[in-house]
Amino acid sequence: MPQSAADTLRDLAEPLAAISLRHLSPETRQKLKDDELSVNAYPTGVGGLVFVGIPRQAVPREQDLAVLFDSAEQAGIAWLLFDDEAEVVDGLPLFAPTERDVSDDG
Repeated sequence: MPQSAADTLRDLAEPLAAISLRHLSPETRQKLKDDELSVNAYPTGVGGLVFVGIPRQAVPREQDLAVLFDSAEQAGIAWLLFDDEAEVVDGLPLFAPTERDVSDDG
């Protein structure tokens, strides 16, 4: 009996964590926005999706992102979704919003 589409999709699912953009330095936030990160990333209007992989597929050149990849790999997270409204994760580095970030909100 063939597997249902829902079962197949469930088997193909990869863990994703949505976290605050404040976990990225202003420079890395800008690189994400400009689609210039050293790893596979997909910018969105409010952040972006970054592929980590299980196991991690690459080590980012951006040091702040490399720290987040270490934590994601330990947690078994394949994707990081950076969003300006997502939760801040205790224990991860935080960076203050820049004046540009604040002016982009309005």
